[in-house]
Amino acid sequence: MKERKLKNVFKQGAIPPDFIATAIANHQSKTNIGAHDIFLGQVRADTFGDKTVTAIEYTAHESMANQVFHELREATFEKFDLSCMHIYHSLGKVRAGEICFFVFVSGAHRKEVFDALEYLVEDIKAKVPIFGKEIFEDSTHQWKVNN
Repeated sequence: MKERKLKNVFKQGAIPPDFIATAIANHQSKTNIGAHDIFLGQVRADTFGDKTVTAIEYTAHESMANQVFHELREATFEKFDLSCMHIYHSLGKVRAGEICFFVFVSGAHRKEVFDALEYLVEDIKAKVPIFGKEIFEDSTHQWKVNN
């Protein structure tokens, strides 16, 4: 299989709903696709004691993280029969309720697509060096624990 080009998956700030809708709409002409599956990661307003998260500020060593994303993407294409895959992650401040992570996989059959999405998202969460600082309403912060 031909290796794909390394892509920059990062978007500054939240991933807007119209960006997601456009990504979906762009696949209507691809008639070999029978299934899509999408994962949207949203910032939660978690509570710690008497403090509530109002935003997360994401940082990453971009070139290193993009390389890991690329390797995970290639491994997923090797393991599953997919037509296409799109991955986007926020950098910078994303408020509670906004989308920070968007993964979109497509293929001929739903089971393959469902399995591929779960495999890919779990691998990304475990292996990609992205860091989130949870910001509270009083402007204090703590580093996010990935779960």
